[in-house]
Amino acid sequence: MANEVISFERAVPQFTVPDLVRTGEYYRDVLGFQIAGYWDGEQVTFSPETPPVFAIVRRDSVEVFFSRADQPEVRTRPTNGAPDAYLRVRGIDALAEELRARGAEILDGPEDRIYGQRELVVMDCNGLILCFGEDRERGRGRLRRRSPARETCVRLDR
Repeated sequence: MANEVISFERAVPQFTVPDLVRTGEYYRDVLGFQIAGYWDGEQVTFSPETPPVFAIVRRDSVEVFFSRADQPEVRTRPTNGAPDAYLRVRGIDALAEELRARGAEILDGPEDRIYGQRELVVMDCNGLILCFGEDRERGRGRLRRRSPARETCVRLDR
């Protein structure tokens, strides 16, 4: 095992929200995700009869997990200017058109950033800020080395 290669494959954001069904349906109907299932503590369903405690949505290879909040306001805010989640995508302009047609609350973009990303910033039904980013340099056939500090999505203050 000492010679086994370690490779991180992806990160999955997990948020605590007050209403899992409302959130799942919003991500499906407005952001174009699929509901992967609701967990009620005993089984996974797609139409929960009892309030679920956990939910998963997915779109392509991106998943987002949600846990049910026991109190109305339990999550902390990210650093000012940072999104709650940064999702890398391809086809950001088409995504912006799709989300606009579905009634998403678009806060900014799509806009080219100085650090080589084209970004679209959206607020979900819980006030979470999602930044969708497309690597513009990759689309031109070159990869540009970026500083990790430049990966933060630029967005409007809440």
